Amino acid sequence: MGQAKRTTKIELNLNDRTAGGANTRKREYLFLTRDLLNAARAFYVDFFLAHSNKLEEKVPYWSEKDSKFRERRLTSNELLTWAESLTVPTKDHPEPLEGWNFSEKFPGMPVVYRRSVIKDAIGKVRSYLSNYRNWEKTGKKKGRPGLPAPRNHPTLYQGTLKLDLEKLDRRRNFVAIQVWTGNEWKWCNYPVKFSPWQKNRLTEAGWENASPRLVLRKKTAELHVTQTKTVEAKKVKDLKEHPRLITVGVDLNVKNLAVITVRKDGKIIKTVFIKDEGFDFHRYRHVKLVSKRQWQSGKPVKGESSNRLLWGHVRRMNESCAHVVSRRIVEVCEWVRKVCPGAEVVVLFERLRRIKPQGSKSRRLNRKLANQLKGKIIEYTKYKAYCLGIATAEVNPHGTSQYCSRCGAKGERFSYLDGQRVKMKGGKLFCCPHCGYQVNADFNASVNVHHSFYQEFHWQPKERAA
Repeated sequence: MGQAKRTTKIELNLNDRTAGGANTRKREYLFLTRDLLNAARAFYVDFFLAHSNKLEEKVPYWSEKDSKFRERRLTSNELLTWAESLTVPTKDHPEPLEGWNFSEKFPGMPVVYRRSVIKDAIGKVRSYLSNYRNWEKTGKKKGRPGLPAPRNHPTLYQGTLKLDLEKLDRRRNFVAIQVWTGNEWKWCNYPVKFSPWQKNRLTEAGWENASPRLVLRKKTAELHVTQTKTVEAKKVKDLKEHPRLITVGVDLNVKNLAVITVRKDGKIIKTVFIKDEGFDFHRYRHVKLVSKRQWQSGKPVKGESSNRLLWGHVRRMNESCAHVVSRRIVEVCEWVRKVCPGAEVVVLFERLRRIKPQGSKSRRLNRKLANQLKGKIIEYTKYKAYCLGIATAEVNPHGTSQYCSRCGAKGERFSYLDGQRVKMKGGKLFCCPHCGYQVNADFNASVNVHHSFYQEFHWQPKERAA
């Protein structure tokens, strides 16, 4: 059993009023609200740092599992109640601690907002105290953890946000948020860019929606809704002994973004090639332009960033490509489950860590971005597969491109140039001199990923010398 997480984003429309966006005042209200909540969070961070002993206090409780009394730390809800009793004047506690009167510094703040910043402050201070204790145990002078920063994206709990998913559509797409105008708290309606895909994603069965977070940037604002789902997934070690195990091997490259092979009972039953369709060259052109502009501008000024629009475009291309490829890999896993019901599926990747790029500056940058893309594909495939209860594993990559997937002997890579067979390191084809097997080099590597997982041929465990 495990828990899968994903985030669905709802973008607030902050375009010009004539284009259907929010007016200028409403945009300012969002930033004023965030700044005020950061100040309130800083108040409680200082409060808990001044009373750090309370966070370490332990209370006895009865453990039904062990049938005896044990000790535990105060929960966040108990700390919240204690903090409010000392900082907010009420009938039971009319006089708060001297210098810690929250209602004087932040009059009229809604209770939901106040409790959200208290919960955030508790988490930040507890994390800081834990890191500080671990640093003290090391006895080192360097690496001392800094004090917790009060900045955070506001969490919009129920009572500060009105979002009815059933009534949202393309014509009536507004969300109401309780905001600080500088003088008072009031409700404001904000237009959102909402699509049927987002509605289906937020209302999908089996997923639970948490309270959204308001993420503000210079020109955009979004509501990030975290969704969780309970998933039944087994460990790879246990799945390896399953009699009906089917493995999906993935070999990630540059021109062939991914070569997917499906192995069942020792045979490859399906192969999928995902081509880059010129993506690598398109990215290289952008990186080359960045290198040229950096060379023309000379030594960079400290604190300034260059070519932000170009770098943003390249990052978005990589993100989009990673999502597309990972989706295709998961679709192959879904096909396996449909064709072979009752079988267990494991997705296999190579454990690639150190790949040194070579060549000119623009080529080195492009290779680094290609390596980052491989990491993103693996990361996105892991969580998308985990949502379906499919496990992923990384195998030993040694020799996957050098050894024959049919007989296990060491072969060579080559390509045809002007009709002539030329042996080269990154050749597109693979040839085995032992058995005469010739095949696409990336396909051969993808099949060897299965052999590495099952410890066959070259990947058999070696006996240690006594």
